[in-house]
Amino acid sequence: MLSDIFKHIARFILLILIQGLIIKNIDLSTYVNPFPYVLFILLLPFDAPAWLVLILGFITGIAVDMFYNTPGVNAAACTFMAFSRHYILRLLSPREGYEFTMQPGIYSMGSPWFISYAGILILMHHLFLFYLEVFRFSEFFHTLATVILSSLATLLLVVVSQFLFNRPKAQNA
Repeated sequence: MLSDIFKHIARFILLILIQGLIIKNIDLSTYVNPFPYVLFILLLPFDAPAWLVLILGFITGIAVDMFYNTPGVNAAACTFMAFSRHYILRLLSPREGYEFTMQPGIYSMGSPWFISYAGILILMHHLFLFYLEVFRFSEFFHTLATVILSSLATLLLVVVSQFLFNRPKAQNA
């Protein structure tokens, strides 16, 4: 239990630092802005209380806002993502329900489930983030292209990180 908390704290710090110190300084194009820090919210346990997920989403967003000097934009988008997470988990719930000892991940839940789960939440986060940032309809299609391409880039980074860093646990014979 305590080791899981330390694992989540380490993941939070690592993802925020990667986002703020590395990804922020890479200029791919005006249309591609990946935000792999959302992986922290995606990998919170199934049994995490909704109020805790909301608070952690807000704290995650505020931490990124400090790096990007965007007062509250990422905090709002992450809080929206954290709020939506419960409903997306319910929507994608297996027939027999979730085993609360399991973590949402590509190895524990399978690739199709995880890509659907992460893809929906990443798209929701990016729609909220980029349209809140622009806050006008005159650039609707430019912003939509940014949302789609950034969502795909973020989803790609999230899935690759799952394959690289979350190895399946060996089964005891």
